[in-house]
Amino acid sequence: MENIMSLQNGSDIRGVASEGIADEPVTLTPKHVSAIAASFARWLKAKTGKEQVAVAIGRDSRISGPMLAEAAAKGLAAEGVKVYTFGYCSTPAMFMCLLDEELNCDGAIMLTASHLPFNRNGMKFFTREGGTGKGDIKDILSDAKEVDTAAVNASPVEFDFLSRYAANLVTLIRERTGAQTPFAGTKIIVDAGNGVGGFFADKILVPLGADVSGSVYLEPDGMFPNHIPNPEKKDVMQGFKQVVLNEKADLGIIFDTDVDRAAVVDGNGTEINRNRIVALMAAIVLEDMPGSTVVTDSVTSAGLKTYIESLGGVHHRFRRGYKNVIDESKRLNAQGTLSGLAIETSGHCALKENYFLDDGAYMIVKILIKFAALKKKGQSISDLIASLKEPAVSEEMRIKITADDFKSYGEQVLADLKAFTQSKSGLSLETPNHEGVRIIFDSDSGDGWCLLRMSLHDPVMPLNLESASKDGYAKIKATMEEFLKKYDKLTF
Repeated sequence: MENIMSLQNGSDIRGVASEGIADEPVTLTPKHVSAIAASFARWLKAKTGKEQVAVAIGRDSRISGPMLAEAAAKGLAAEGVKVYTFGYCSTPAMFMCLLDEELNCDGAIMLTASHLPFNRNGMKFFTREGGTGKGDIKDILSDAKEVDTAAVNASPVEFDFLSRYAANLVTLIRERTGAQTPFAGTKIIVDAGNGVGGFFADKILVPLGADVSGSVYLEPDGMFPNHIPNPEKKDVMQGFKQVVLNEKADLGIIFDTDVDRAAVVDGNGTEINRNRIVALMAAIVLEDMPGSTVVTDSVTSAGLKTYIESLGGVHHRFRRGYKNVIDESKRLNAQGTLSGLAIETSGHCALKENYFLDDGAYMIVKILIKFAALKKKGQSISDLIASLKEPAVSEEMRIKITADDFKSYGEQVLADLKAFTQSKSGLSLETPNHEGVRIIFDSDSGDGWCLLRMSLHDPVMPLNLESASKDGYAKIKATMEEFLKKYDKLTF
């Protein structure tokens, strides 16, 4: 099909599925989805060696979801697949359904575009081995052919898997805390951002005794009328922090659209996201798995590394992209290195004990179990990361590349930056380093670090800067601007 390869977005498929934003024509149509779903069915049969397979379909709250779910079901049915439809579901639950013995599914499709605007949508694919990789997506798209669905009778089986998934998490918390209602007398509120995370309040926290009154935006609404469901956004976290304080809640939980990411706010209004959420999860995992290696993305702070090492862990800073971080953690384990946690500052968190699935709800379950234990001692989860040294200033700049061959141009900039660093007193290249160029600035030159790298998909070079002081930050920024201003194809 024409232009179908352009829908690949790393290990996912994404495109514009609804009209409504100027100059953004629809690129992901029901015809595309039917063809891709049929191709996934053929790919799955070849992978499993089975002639008959079963596939489940779930979706987030986007307005294009019902239409695309129907199209996916028809595409699968055209290949003779038994189809289950879950309706609203989280991305992590779509993988977990493949472990359900009653359903006995071979594959799953989640229709989501994560935190992107209302007009976008996409497809994520799972097998019993986990999520698909970039190469798998390329193969699936390459084999996608238009499907005549006019005569197809999909007749999918409707199943409320999200309730079963939630019930399993309730059981886990009860087992780990030793109480039927461990959060009785506790106020815990949720911000689902009108995505599909509202189930966590009603189906998990309420049965465990929590008061969830004051929770916000629990109802799915694919227009996202209140805010984009993205815990990484400063304004989103600031708004939720105020809700937690106004409601006098003991804890606040915030999810992205499809619940594969999350963050929290403690009862004092302390935002626990980015480096703090990494530190918190590292503390929890290292208590269970002493000496474990924590794999993170490339933009984590210098203080985080010190914190992880203070707990007896090993910090392995890798590349951006949740799939990269997860795959690196799996690789380390395969080589005999214990790595129990793979986590990005974006809030993607995958644990070895949970099939290395980036599951925001499971991460929150781990935090809640620890929260219950600390509360008995009169402590909060922030006490657990009190020794984390944080920078005075931390910023990310996104530098646009206007060159036609932006990848080659960006790579040349990075090569030049290495030479520039080696020529400057007080600057040194951090090693090991797995992405871009990370520079350490000594106490006289800026007392911090910066990282310049290529974006995963776009003609952009993100520049992260961090310093222990405002004056140091100014020095680092000035040094980098001095270097970058000579490139006429960079806009910053």
